[in-house]
Amino acid sequence: MAKSTSFTVKGTEITLTQNNQQDYISLTDLARHKDNERTDYIIQNWLRNRNTIELLGFWEQLNNPDFNPIEFEGFRKQAGLNSFILTAKQWIEKTGAIGIISKAGRYGGTFAHRDIAFEFASWISIEFKLYLIKEFQRLKEDENNRLKLEWNLQRTLAKVNYHIHTDAIKEKLIPSIISSKQASLTYTTEADLLNVALFGITAAAWRDANPTLEGNIRDHATIEQLVVLSNLESINAVLIHQGLIQKERLLQLNQIAITQMKSLVNAKSSKKLK
Repeated sequence: MAKSTSFTVKGTEITLTQNNQQDYISLTDLARHKDNERTDYIIQNWLRNRNTIELLGFWEQLNNPDFNPIEFEGFRKQAGLNSFILTAKQWIEKTGAIGIISKAGRYGGTFAHRDIAFEFASWISIEFKLYLIKEFQRLKEDENNRLKLEWNLQRTLAKVNYHIHTDAIKEKLIPSIISSKQASLTYTTEADLLNVALFGITAAAWRDANPTLEGNIRDHATIEQLVVLSNLESINAVLIHQGLIQKERLLQLNQIAITQMKSLVNAKSSKKLK
């Protein structure tokens, strides 16, 4: 599971995480709203319900091609009986379910896809479910706005540095009297210098290796790579003004790219980025 975040619903802190790029909400946290000391019991009690089993089974049939329908039917027949007991772990192991995840450890608990989590919240309290949906939507809107801001910032940086870069190429690398075609080839060479320094491959080689992907190598770059790329454009402009040949600039830019990417990745892992 990917990194987690949290939000508060009626005084209860709720954990939200990502699994296979899907939102999963902590059922354990939701259960705390009802009884802070008996969260496992509350979840098991919900799982005993026939309506719950049908909800989980139908969700899996729509979203999980590896779901085991035979085991589902077995649980469905037993659901509602006084002797019927079911845990999240048993449901996952027997049916191959993906809608519910049981996570061990200090920060573990039972998580469910948001579709399922909303229904669990409804079982706890209709009012609580409405507040949960409202706060969840607010969180996602804030997240989308932040991502848009980050993306626009990186695109703006890339655009500004692109002009600095091309101006330096015009001034130092392109003779005063050449054709437009020759100038274009010079730009392509310098663009690929940055591609090789950062990605280790030219644009043409990347296209040959990824014929099914749309766009170019930079369209598929991460935010961290775009940050480094914008920095490399500025640095390359300085190196061009200093009169360094391409081979010397490539070696320097490659070392800078390695150092900066290491720094960004380490910062991200320490939760200092994003």
